[in-house]
Amino acid sequence: MTMSESLFQRALRIAPGGVHSPVRAFKSVGGTPVFFQKAEGARLQSVEGHWLIDFCQSFGPLILGHRDPEVAGAVKEMIDTAWSFGACEPYSLELAEWMTGRLPWLEKVRFVSSGTEAVMSALRVARAATGRSKIVKFEGCYHGHADSLLVKAGSGLAGAAASDSAGVSAEVAAETLVAPLDDEAGFDEVLDLHDGRVAAVIIEPLPANYGLLEQRREFLEHVARKTRAAGALLIFDEVISGFRVALGGMAELTGLRPDLVTYGKVIGGGFPVGAYGGRREVMDLVAPSGPVYQAGTLSANPVGMRAGLATLAKVEREGVYGALEARAARFAAKLQAELRAQGRDISVARRGSVFWLRAGEGPVRRLADIPKDHAERFRGLFHACLEEGVYLAPSGYEVGFIGYAHTDEVLDEAVAAIARASRALG
Repeated sequence: MTMSESLFQRALRIAPGGVHSPVRAFKSVGGTPVFFQKAEGARLQSVEGHWLIDFCQSFGPLILGHRDPEVAGAVKEMIDTAWSFGACEPYSLELAEWMTGRLPWLEKVRFVSSGTEAVMSALRVARAATGRSKIVKFEGCYHGHADSLLVKAGSGLAGAAASDSAGVSAEVAAETLVAPLDDEAGFDEVLDLHDGRVAAVIIEPLPANYGLLEQRREFLEHVARKTRAAGALLIFDEVISGFRVALGGMAELTGLRPDLVTYGKVIGGGFPVGAYGGRREVMDLVAPSGPVYQAGTLSANPVGMRAGLATLAKVEREGVYGALEARAARFAAKLQAELRAQGRDISVARRGSVFWLRAGEGPVRRLADIPKDHAERFRGLFHACLEEGVYLAPSGYEVGFIGYAHTDEVLDEAVAAIARASRALG
C-alpha cells in the first residue's frame, strides 16, 4: 500500500468520501487520490516523494505558480504582523483601490471568503435592487454551491429548473430559471415567459466548469442587451476568468459591462478570497450603507489581501498576460500536433492560459456538444499522465491552468510526457 493509499483510508474514516471538496476524491477518474506534501513553481511533490508538473494549480488561483517568492515575502511579512483583525485595516483598502482603479465597471467592491459566497451575495443584492425574485442561469455554467444555483434544466415550461443536489428543495429550485448556452432564441423564450419577474441573469462569460465552453461574442452581447431591456441586472461570474484571461477578465476582452461581477481565485494569490462588486448605486444597497445584509468573520483576511495584491502587482508589472498567452499558444499547438501525429482525435481547446483536452474538432459551446464517452476516455489519459509525471485536474470536465512558473522548458517537458502517456494507452 502506498502512503497516499494509507492516508486516504484514514481520511475515509473521518471525512465524507475522505475529502473536503468532491473532485479531490478521484471519483470521476477512479483510483486513489494522490496526497501532496509540497509545492514549488510549476510542480507538486507527492507524499511518496515524486514531483509532478501541475496543471491544476489549485483549480486556477496560482497564476504565478506555487509559492512565488515575491508573494511569499508579502505573506510572511503579514503573518509576522497580524493574522486577522475583525476590524478595519489598510490591507483590504489597498487591494480594493488597486482593483477599482483599473476596472471601470467595478465602482465599489466587498471582499468575502469564497467565490460561492460572492455569488450568493451578488444575487441577494440583485433581488433587492429590482424587487424581483427570479434568477436566470445557463446550463453548463457553475456558480458555486449556494442552494438556488445547484439546479439543472427541468421538464415542462422553458426555464423550468430541478434540484441538482439532495437537500435543495423544489421551492428553492423554482426561483432559478435555466436557459441554454449559445442559443439566443432559447434565452429569449425563458426571459419573455417570465417577463417582469427576473431580478438578474448570471453567466460565466467564459464557462470553464464543465469543460471550456467558449461562447460567441454575439451571444454574450445578445444576453447583455436582452437582460437590460427586461429590467434585470447582468451578473458576470468571473471567479475563474477574472484576472486570469486578462487583467479585466472577459469584461475587458468583450467590452461588455456587467452591473455586478464576482471574483475569486487569482485575487487571493492562493488564499481563500472572493469578492463581489459593480455599480455604485447597486453596491450601496449593501449593509451598513443599505438594507442588504452580508457579513463575514474572516472577510478581507489580511494575509489573503496581501497575497492578492502582491500577485496582481507582479502580473501587471511583468506583463504576465502576454507571456502566458505566448507560452500557452505554443504549448497547445505542440501538444495538438503530437496527439494528432499519433492519430488521436483529441483537441486542445484554449483561451489565454486556460485549456481543456477533449475529443473531436470544432467549437464546443454547450454540454450537449461534449462527446458521450468523454469522461471515460479522459480517465485513461489522466492515469497515464500521472505515471509520466503530469498532474491534471481529476475530472474530464475540469480545465487546466498554465501559470507564469510554467516556462517553455517545463511546457515542452509536459508535452513530451503527455505524448508518452497517450502512446501508452495503445
